[in-house]
Amino acid sequence: MESDTNYMHIEIVSDWVCPWCYVGKRRLEAALAQRPDLNVTVAWQPFQLSPDMPREGRNRQEYYREKFGPERAEMILNGMKQTGVDEGIAFGSHPDAVSPNTLSAHVLMVWASADERIDTNDLAEKLLLAHHVACEDIGDHTVLTRIAAEVGMDADDVAARLAAREDEGVVKERIAEAAARGVSGVPFFIVNGKYAISGAQPADILVSAFNQIAPGN
Repeated sequence: MESDTNYMHIEIVSDWVCPWCYVGKRRLEAALAQRPDLNVTVAWQPFQLSPDMPREGRNRQEYYREKFGPERAEMILNGMKQTGVDEGIAFGSHPDAVSPNTLSAHVLMVWASADERIDTNDLAEKLLLAHHVACEDIGDHTVLTRIAAEVGMDADDVAARLAAREDEGVVKERIAEAAARGVSGVPFFIVNGKYAISGAQPADILVSAFNQIAPGN
């Protein structure tokens, strides 16, 4: 039987449109691969970088240029593409790509997290891939319903519940709770309910933190 020192619960506070959240997921996976002795559970917690984004979203290139300025927006995008190469993520771009409102996508994760048959890490990967690589609109309920079906959720049930805007209040409450816990940017990792790791830290930094939190046997 494994010692309690090998158990680690990791809450990942993230927003699906955040490229560093995708990088952080990859680096976390690399770090955990170096500690195969750990008994890890993961919970995905919501955050919205742009909570006032219209429900239909906005053109991504226009939004980035408006938010950061044309030159800085281009620098950020090019920088992320290079970082993606290093992490095995092929960040995509398309002139019609959308910056979505991520509320419905977070709702989907809430439902998946309540169903032990669903692999929430698989869902997270598909949401991140859809937005950052395939340049799909993850604010579109049709896209979300398809992704839900891909991970084993009932497509008809998901479509109906998304249309009814079920549990959007739950997501907003959890975002408020994260803010109350000191989260102001993402990704943000909370380990065993008390240890905080901010940002997409390199794998070796994460391993060092895990070795202190869960030294093992």
